[in-house]
Amino acid sequence: MALYSEKVMDHFRNPRNVGVIEDADGVGEVGNAKCGDIMKIYLKINDDVIEDCKFETFGCGSAIASSSMATELIKGQPLSKALELTNKAVTESLGGLPAHKIHCSVLAEQAIKRALRDYYDKNGIDYDHELLADKDAHEEGEEEE
Repeated sequence: MALYSEKVMDHFRNPRNVGVIEDADGVGEVGNAKCGDIMKIYLKINDDVIEDCKFETFGCGSAIASSSMATELIKGQPLSKALELTNKAVTESLGGLPAHKIHCSVLAEQAIKRALRDYYDKNGIDYDHELLADKDAHEEGEEEE
């Protein structure tokens, strides 16, 4: 059995939505000191819909694929839908990730949540702080490397 699914390899080799949105409405950046991955997500929001999203990721293939898939899952969606995005949805959409790479999908979820928090904070919009709180990758069943 291959370590990575075809979808993971496709999103790694042909990442979607790579780049920067200079006038982004929300920006979220996260990193993992243990593995060195860094993700930055940019959101362009219009009428409570994610009109565009881009990412910059420095990291392994799983990190790049997770960023690419996460942006695909929220692009064109209302903010309410983006708020529901979980690392499990990212992982499932990629056809799975090895257990020691689940933290990559957690980082993608966290970067989006931070970008949404940034948007809400910049615009003085109240939000559920618990809903947008960062989660620990180890809470998701990641095994120690």
